[in-house]
Amino acid sequence: MALKRGLSSSSVAVGRNRSSGSRLPIGILVFFSVLAPLVFFVGRGLCISDQNSTQSGFSKQVIDVVTKSTDNLGSLSLESFRKGNLSASWKVVGAETLIEDNAVSKATDLKHEMSQDDHTHDTPAKILRRQLMDDKRERWAVELVQQDEKATIKLENSAIQRSKAVDSAVLGKYNIWRRENENDKSDSRVRLMRDQIIMANVYVSIAKLKNKLDLQQELQIRLKEIQNDLGDSTSDSDLPRSVPEKIKAMGKVLSKARGQLYDCKSVTGKLREMLQTSDEQVRRLKKQSTFLSQLAAKTIPYAIHCLSMRLTIEYYLLPLEKRKFPRSENLENPNLYHYALFSDNVLAASVVVNSTIMNAKDPSKHVFHLVTNKLNFGAMNMWFLLNPPGKATIHVENVDEFKWLNSSYCPVLHQLETAAMKEYYFKADHPTTSGSSNLKYRNPKYLSMLNHLRFYLPQVYPKLDKILFLDDDVVVQKDLTGLWSVDLNGKVNGAVETCGQSFHRFDKYLNFSNRHISQNFDPNACGWAYGMNMFDLKEWKKKDITGIYHKWQSMNEDRALWKLGTLPPGLITFYGLTHPLDKSWHVLGLGYNPSVDKREIEHAAVVHYNGNMKPWLDLAMTKYRPYWTKFVKYDHPYLRSCNFSE
Repeated sequence: MALKRGLSSSSVAVGRNRSSGSRLPIGILVFFSVLAPLVFFVGRGLCISDQNSTQSGFSKQVIDVVTKSTDNLGSLSLESFRKGNLSASWKVVGAETLIEDNAVSKATDLKHEMSQDDHTHDTPAKILRRQLMDDKRERWAVELVQQDEKATIKLENSAIQRSKAVDSAVLGKYNIWRRENENDKSDSRVRLMRDQIIMANVYVSIAKLKNKLDLQQELQIRLKEIQNDLGDSTSDSDLPRSVPEKIKAMGKVLSKARGQLYDCKSVTGKLREMLQTSDEQVRRLKKQSTFLSQLAAKTIPYAIHCLSMRLTIEYYLLPLEKRKFPRSENLENPNLYHYALFSDNVLAASVVVNSTIMNAKDPSKHVFHLVTNKLNFGAMNMWFLLNPPGKATIHVENVDEFKWLNSSYCPVLHQLETAAMKEYYFKADHPTTSGSSNLKYRNPKYLSMLNHLRFYLPQVYPKLDKILFLDDDVVVQKDLTGLWSVDLNGKVNGAVETCGQSFHRFDKYLNFSNRHISQNFDPNACGWAYGMNMFDLKEWKKKDITGIYHKWQSMNEDRALWKLGTLPPGLITFYGLTHPLDKSWHVLGLGYNPSVDKREIEHAAVVHYNGNMKPWLDLAMTKYRPYWTKFVKYDHPYLRSCNFSE
């Protein structure tokens, strides 16, 4: 029997069946076209061998034919078929003669098969027909391979898309072969130890009540061991190796205690008592944390205090003629760009001035009006004498020298002199009506007139038409001269609104249970931000803004309208008189919100570190600090001597 390249009738039938609708896998096609006839062929030889026991299988001639037909082609496989190492198909010729007569001898069968294989006497028509059939089989085989390759590519693409949808951060958790690595920081033992500590404390108390002193002592010993091993651990990997044995020992003692002491009512009562104690402790710690965070936010760091003291000494050693700034004629020129900055922080004020000048198109047209207190007046002057702002104009004043700003004129100063206000501020044991939330109002900054001076801008700068007010915790990132071109539409205050969230509306700042507030203001009115405000001083004077402020401030002597601060009276004073600016002028939240959009920060003209996490404090958010520190001259000798660090 001979093997020839080509498709057998069986393989053609299979191929046609696949192409016509119900497609069979190519592996089945190979089986029918190659392996099945071969198995049948070998089986027939074995049967003949059984019938003719004198011969032990196929004749040498048949084996030589099979060997010669397979040696040059290598082993059969689906992969080699795909790669084209084989022809499109294999054909077993003469297979139909294998079932004619099983009783005929092997020699007769071989002769018959070889005669079937001889096509030397075929007519030209038969040869042409055979060639056409072979060509058609070749095309069918190629189509089958192409269809299989397309299906494979489709499956691969589908697998790629599914793999992209898998979160790579948790990919390891899908590994069924490494369950021990499912959670690198498992805390099951930590939680078990904490539970044991709770139950041990319960049984220690019950044992003491029931005079089970031996059991009490045993529980206390195991409790101390567990507590020492647990420490501040948050994951099992932090625990000592001896922990499993100690957990077992504690489990045995707890089991013993349960057998001797367990009483549902007693255990429940003790757990309830422990829960109440823990709840009180949490509230106390939260209040303490709030107070300490407020204290840390308002305490002057040592480095800044050192800098202020050194600069003050240097300033008062200067002769009077060297204490003056140049270009004083620009201070009252309404055609220039004027800034108001009220601060007692030398370093913060220097960042505001430096960032504004570095981003200004023409620094010579910018004028900075700084006001500070008596303690920092010398330091503020000395810093800018040593580090002049280029071609810009700067002037420093002392708020304590404003003689017109006194208690007879200013309601805030009058209120600060009252006994009730002194008690509120200066008595540490003063009770608050609403818990720790009021701690932030008991802050020394509310005693400073620097914080309230923003309501007296026309009195401080009577010859100016417009002025841009800046807080000392802002950083300027773009040229701000465009703000002087903004039409305020007859309004006094140009500010960025902050009512994107509910807690920035009027009802969050003002007491609408008071009829004076509820009858005059809308609780859903949009709030706005101090920190970067363009004030039209002409309109200010026309509408008597300072008089409006005095009226409402006098009505709030008992703090019934709002708590302390400058934003609530600002919202009241400029109600209906505020023009909303584009939000890109002023981006807030860098002092309390860790989720401020980075793109908003980078496109903002001014960024504001409002909140407790000021950039000059250790508790500042690290990712926001570089926007501020790049304007600090850390190589300055005064900063180095006071141990400033980035």
